[in-house]
Amino acid sequence: MTSAPLTSPARRPVIQSRALRRFLSHRLALIGVIMVLSLTLACFIGPHLLPYDELHIDLRARFAPPGTGGHIFGTDPLGRDIAARLFHAGQISMAVGFAVMIIATAFGSVVGVISGYYGGRVSAVLMRIVDAFLSFPSVFLLLALAAFIQPSPVMIALIISATSWMEVARIVEAEVKSLRNQDFVQAAHMLGLSGRWIMFRELLPNAIGPIIVAASLTVARAILLEAYISFLGYGIQPPLPSWGNMLNGAQQYLASAPWLAIVPGVAITIAVTGFNFIGDGLRDAFDSRSGGR
Repeated sequence: MTSAPLTSPARRPVIQSRALRRFLSHRLALIGVIMVLSLTLACFIGPHLLPYDELHIDLRARFAPPGTGGHIFGTDPLGRDIAARLFHAGQISMAVGFAVMIIATAFGSVVGVISGYYGGRVSAVLMRIVDAFLSFPSVFLLLALAAFIQPSPVMIALIISATSWMEVARIVEAEVKSLRNQDFVQAAHMLGLSGRWIMFRELLPNAIGPIIVAASLTVARAILLEAYISFLGYGIQPPLPSWGNMLNGAQQYLASAPWLAIVPGVAITIAVTGFNFIGDGLRDAFDSRSGGR
């Protein structure tokens, strides 16, 4: 026989509706949602509306400026349509970003809730592991891992996740430590519920606010890191496009064909800024809930 979570389910719709109202009243958050949705729709629907695919080469159309010959963003040194490559690269970047969010948030949350719940030596060991990972600059650790693997979207997502879970673990650990002495946790102990039940059915759902905020910011960080390592040549490899390797290929043409760098640069800026705005809005929404306003 299983027990229901001891937190009051009747209050959850009220709490969620208050957080939603706070979020919807946050202008930057709404702008962020519009930015992310617009970019996502463009990346997944845009390729079906274009007359060229991302690998189509037309040497006669090399360096076509934006808006000429049916190329809305122009063409690259091989005559490939930049819009098609941008949208396809966006699908990869978005997929990597959300995959990293799921993996890093799940792993970091498990480490954080175990550390926060048990405390003592368990917490000391787990947090020293977190500190060890945090002591290395994440970019250098990422590049070191990337140098030893065969680049692919799946592997890139995994190595970025390996450098992104520590912040989530810290946040969850701190939140769980503040919750573990609450009345509902003491009641769970008195009922003889297992530590696993208390951690994952009582404590973790009550720490969901900070986890959601951290997850939204993780997407932005993952997209930026994927672009960074692809720009340096350790990430997604041509001819498969990514925003990072598009920037890499544009370096030598900044003066003669600046659109080669401007277009993917603007896409990265929109994606990262949009997710950061959403993260700010979520943080304010859950902070307001915690404050009881």
